[in-house]
Amino acid sequence: MKRIVVGITGASGTIYGLRLLEFLHQDPDVEVHLVITRWAKENLAVEATGYTERQVDALADVVYSEQNMGAAIASGSFLHDGMIIVPSSMKTIAAIATGLGDNLIARAADVTLKERRPLIIVPRETPFNQIHLENMLKLARMGVDIIPPIPAFYNRPKTVDDIVNHTVMKFLDHLGIESHLDQRWAGLAEAKQAARHESDLADQGEDGKRSETADHMPSGDTLGRTSAEQSLKEVSLHD
Repeated sequence: MKRIVVGITGASGTIYGLRLLEFLHQDPDVEVHLVITRWAKENLAVEATGYTERQVDALADVVYSEQNMGAAIASGSFLHDGMIIVPSSMKTIAAIATGLGDNLIARAADVTLKERRPLIIVPRETPFNQIHLENMLKLARMGVDIIPPIPAFYNRPKTVDDIVNHTVMKFLDHLGIESHLDQRWAGLAEAKQAARHESDLADQGEDGKRSETADHMPSGDTLGRTSAEQSLKEVSLHD
């Protein structure tokens, strides 16, 4: 069984963390240890996620307070298979880059680094300033996977869910967990063929709409008769 530590901070993009939790919750071979900060809890409502704090907690096997510095995940002797912070605020990234374990997420990340276990950070900020970039570069040089939630479009997403799923699939890849949340790149030829197929279907749909509209439109003869009948009625009324 895999043990995964998940941290959700107050950066925008809580949906990425929730979608990851939803997928991991369905996998009986994954044990999830969750820390969600105070501002992340506020975002549950602000970003209209449809989740309450209790519902989010139910997606994890173990839930810790961000202030619980005595939690199991605060120690290097606690074995796990990787930690992901999604989304990650620039404050959290700065705390990790400088070794400032000011809350449980930063402390657990620090422990993950010193034990040389996989650490994934999903920064959610734009634009980045020099401090942000330098902190992320510093962490990347330590072996941290920096995966900003930048959408791909070769998979032709139709909804926000499509965009979120494709990005979460990337997180799972780096955690070593197999998933099929979205289609993967299978080569240029196949991508072009799929795009043409979708274009053809869209054209057929438009042709069908135009045909249906034409069927409901009155013919020229009908319009002529209607106009003539209306004129006769008007003449009768004036007589």
